[in-house]
Amino acid sequence: MKKITGRPQPFGTVVEGAKVNFALRVPAGKKCELLLYREGKTRPECTFDMPEEDGIGEVRFLAVDGIDAGQYEYNFNIDGKVCLDPYVREVAGKEAFGKKRDLQKHEIRGKIVSPEYDWENDRRLHLPWNEIVAYSLHVRGFTKHSSSKVPHKGTYLGVIEKIPYLQQLGINQIQCMPVYEFEECSKTKINYWGYGPAHYFAPKEAYAAGNSAVRELKDMVKECHRAGIEVVLEMPFTEGVPAQTALECLRFYMLEYHVDGFVVNPYCVPWEMLREDPLLKDIKLMRKDDAFQNIMRRFLKGDENMVNDVIWALPHHSASDGKCNYITAQTGFTLWDLVSYDCKHNEANGENNTDGPDYNYSWNCGAEGPSRKRAVMTLRKNQVRNAFALLLLAQGTPCILAGDEFYNSQKGNNNVYCQDNETGWVDWNKLRTDDTLFNYVRELIAFRRKHPCLHRAEELKGLDRTACGVPDISYHGENAWQVKSEVYSRQLGVLYAGEDLGDTECFIAYNMHWLPHDFALPSPGREKRWCLVADTEKGFVSVPVPLEDQKKISLTERSITVLVSEKQPKKPKKTSPRPKTKKQEQKPENRRNNDKSTGAFSHDHKA
Repeated sequence: MKKITGRPQPFGTVVEGAKVNFALRVPAGKKCELLLYREGKTRPECTFDMPEEDGIGEVRFLAVDGIDAGQYEYNFNIDGKVCLDPYVREVAGKEAFGKKRDLQKHEIRGKIVSPEYDWENDRRLHLPWNEIVAYSLHVRGFTKHSSSKVPHKGTYLGVIEKIPYLQQLGINQIQCMPVYEFEECSKTKINYWGYGPAHYFAPKEAYAAGNSAVRELKDMVKECHRAGIEVVLEMPFTEGVPAQTALECLRFYMLEYHVDGFVVNPYCVPWEMLREDPLLKDIKLMRKDDAFQNIMRRFLKGDENMVNDVIWALPHHSASDGKCNYITAQTGFTLWDLVSYDCKHNEANGENNTDGPDYNYSWNCGAEGPSRKRAVMTLRKNQVRNAFALLLLAQGTPCILAGDEFYNSQKGNNNVYCQDNETGWVDWNKLRTDDTLFNYVRELIAFRRKHPCLHRAEELKGLDRTACGVPDISYHGENAWQVKSEVYSRQLGVLYAGEDLGDTECFIAYNMHWLPHDFALPSPGREKRWCLVADTEKGFVSVPVPLEDQKKISLTERSITVLVSEKQPKKPKKTSPRPKTKKQEQKPENRRNNDKSTGAFSHDHKA
C-alpha cells in the first residue's frame, strides 16, 4: 500500500478498484492521521499523515493505492483523539445491541464499503399518497419478542420475514424508526429508540443478522418493493447538523438504498429547502404533526366542542403538506393503552414518572390498567374499533402503530425510549389468542381501498363534481344537510359522493356520545338505496344489508356505522289480468261438487 494524491470530495471513502480515497473536515491547526486496521483488529496496521498544508481549506484528503478494501477498516486520529468518520458508510465493532464499546481503544472502526450490490432491477415504487396505508415500526422491537416466531429476531431480516403478515393486513408502506448508527449506550440507560447524535450515513450494525448491515438493509428495501411495500425512513437530525449535510444524507439513502421517503424534523432541517431539492422531488417527504391525533383522540373519548375540529380533520390531504394521519405513534400510548389508562405509568424509566407527555387525551373506560370487568373490556375493545374507523375512513394517508391491530400494550408507559425489553417490543401473543381486531382492521383497509371516494387523489372541495346536486363531501346530523355543531354535540354524519369516480356513495355516521342518537339520512341518489356494511359492534357484514328505514338510522352510544348506496332492484312489471274462460266462470256450487268428488277419489285411492 502507498499513499497517493487524493480528492477533497466527496467526504468519506470512495473505492475505485485497488484504490481508496479518504476525505474529511478537520479544523485548522489540528494534526490528522489516517489509521488503517486489518479487518476485526484493534491495533492499526498502517498510519498515514494528512498534513494541513496538503489540504484545501478545512478539508484533509488522500488516497491509498494497492489496498484490498474489504480486508481493512479505518479511523482518524485528530490531535491524539481517535475519531470515527462522520461520513462512515458502515461501522465495525457495534454488532451487539447495548454492548458498550470504546472508540479510544479502537473497538469501533469504520468499514470501507464497496458499492457493489445486485438490485435486480429494483426501483422505487412511487405509490400515490392517497393509495398508501402506512405502518410505523421499530426494526428491532417489531420482531425481537419471542412471540414474533421469526428466525432472525430484531433485525432487517426479521422485517423481511414479516412481509407476508403486512401484505395480509393490507399495508403498502412501512415507516421505520431510526436505522442509522446511533449510540444506544448512554451513561445510565439504553437509547432504544435511536434519537440523538449519530453517524447518519451508516445503517445500524446491530440490526443485521449477519456481518453486513449495508447489504441487509438493501435486502429489506428490495424485498419490500418486491411485495409492493414502500420503505420510509425516519431521519430526525439533531440540532447542529448542517442543513447541507442533512440534505446530502437524504440524497445518499435515496440513491444508495432506493428508499421511498423520509420523515424529517422540520425544526432541525429547513422544510422548504428539502421540498425544493430536485432529487428529493422523486420521493415522499413527511413530517410529524399531532393535530389529527389530538382531535380524534378527544372526539373518541367524548370531549365536547369537537365536531367542527373533526370536520376540519377528516378531509385533510396528506400529499399537500406531508403529514400522515395517525392516532398513536411511538411517543405516547399504544392504542390499547389509550383506552386503558387515564395517566402515564413511566416509573420503569427511572425518572419518577416525570418523562413522557402528560396530556394524552386518553380514557380508561372505567378502570385504570388491566381489568377483568366484562363491561370495561367490552367498552375498551369498542373504543379501539372506533379509533381505527376514525383513522382509516378519513381522507389523509393513515399510519398504524405496529401492534395496535392486536391490542399491543406497553403497560401504560407512554415513553419507552429506554425500554429495550418486552415493554418496548411488540408482543405477538395477543394476535394468536384473539385475531378479531386484526380481521376488523384488515377489512377496514380493504373497504377503504375498494372505495375511491374515501381516498381521493386530490383534496376535497365540497363542490358538486358531476352536476348531480351532491358535493364531493357534505356533513349531516340529526337532520340531513344540517350539522349539529353546538358545544355539547358529539355526533356527525359524513356523505362522500363517488359517482364521478365510478364509485358508490358512502355515508359514515359517528356517535361519540354516551347516549344513543338518530341520524337523518340524505338521499343516496335516484333509484338508489342505503345499505349497512359495517358498524362498531358487529364489524363488517358479508353482504350489504338494505335498511328498512331509508330516512333515518339509529346509532347506539359510542359507535360508528358505515353505509353504502346501491341501485334499487327493479320491481316486476304488473301484467293485466287474462279474461276468464267458461271453466273459470263455473258456478261455485259445481266447483264445490267437483272438489268433493276429487277429494273422495283421493280418499278411496289412499284406502
